[in-house]
Amino acid sequence: MPEMSVEPYREVTFDRDGDVDATQRDSLAEMDVTDLVMFAHGWNNSPSVADQLYSAFFAPFPGLTGDGVRLGYVGVVWPSMKFTDESIPDFLPSATAPPLHSALESALDKATQDALVELFPGHDGTVRRLAQLLNAQPDSEAAFAEFGSLARQLAEAPVGGVGGTCFTDDLPHDEQGPPAVLFEDSLTMCRRFALALEESVEVTEKEPAVESFAVGGGLKKVWKGAKELLRQTTYYAMKRRAGRVGELGLGPLLGQLARSSPAVRVHLVGHSQGARLVSFALRGLPHGANNVKSLTLLQGAFSHYAFAQSLPHAAHSGGALRSMEHRVDGPVVACYSRHDSALGVIYPLASSLAGDDANVVGLDKRWWAMGHDGIQAVQPLVRLTLEEALRQGIPGSGCVSVDTASVVRRGGPPAGAHSDICHEELARVVLAAGRIGR
Repeated sequence: MPEMSVEPYREVTFDRDGDVDATQRDSLAEMDVTDLVMFAHGWNNSPSVADQLYSAFFAPFPGLTGDGVRLGYVGVVWPSMKFTDESIPDFLPSATAPPLHSALESALDKATQDALVELFPGHDGTVRRLAQLLNAQPDSEAAFAEFGSLARQLAEAPVGGVGGTCFTDDLPHDEQGPPAVLFEDSLTMCRRFALALEESVEVTEKEPAVESFAVGGGLKKVWKGAKELLRQTTYYAMKRRAGRVGELGLGPLLGQLARSSPAVRVHLVGHSQGARLVSFALRGLPHGANNVKSLTLLQGAFSHYAFAQSLPHAAHSGGALRSMEHRVDGPVVACYSRHDSALGVIYPLASSLAGDDANVVGLDKRWWAMGHDGIQAVQPLVRLTLEEALRQGIPGSGCVSVDTASVVRRGGPPAGAHSDICHEELARVVLAAGRIGR
């Protein structure tokens, strides 16, 4: 058990198929608590980094709860991966961590290569060749075509029992079409990602990029976009896995906990793709289980239309989680920030359809993420600033979007403030959503 800032604390570990460590699962029933906060990390490869994140996020909770509350904490651990150039504010970098702005370099470090091999068993040669191309940066259109073909081999590999031909998103399949990141011409997509990376620098640093990815320099500069293409193809694999672990793993676990500890109030929290995981757990929650008292989503890396009753661009269809908010005996709260360039700049480009006009992708709300502008197309829906949420409280049910840009604002490119979530104010949002200590 890792050293943690709070107690009692437990970990619950799922494998890629959603199967849970039975001993850890059964230990939850032994916790003498009134409320249980369960937090699912996002795109993290290292369990130790997830532990640091949980410890930092949970640290303010004991000082914010009142008498009569026996609060317990659970860290949900699931097999994901993280490119090592994505930093977490306030976390000390390891001795082997790449430089601050290595996200703008095309080379693929050894730790990220190892993570890719672990994620895609049997594809060692594919990963090795991808790394060779990124390191060599050939000034050749044929090299980009090869790179795109190899990256898509990884995207098509089964992940946790889910084949790559099923690119599960958060909208109905007939509304998705082929995602551009997986089916567009490779060189075209690499150019688009290179420009998006430049924009992410401007968003996070509020100054023009040192060099332009768009003008001059042949194809060398475009390899920075190629690395992002690889990152986003693996993102699709992780997206499928997060939904699977939530629906087939965490959802049934919550049902068992409702039977073994019916008086315990559960509060689900998820960051990034972990927000998708805890949301899809609602689809796997057995009917009749009403122990989930709140759901708080921090910079959710999935569609802002996931809970939509009717899509603005396709009125006959709803989101993949339509009506699932009713399985929460309390509110569903989505925290979002305009400083999150991973979701505000890169996500729409990666999620758009092949053939879409790159010039309008950022303006097309079909491809926006929940962590960019909150929950959309749900009625009723309450929108609050962070200050309003903390001053007046959060409604006791329904969907709520909270603008947290006043605190979620730090981080370098390409992710921006995507992981800037360890703040007392966000802990207070979780407690307010769950009516903990009131």
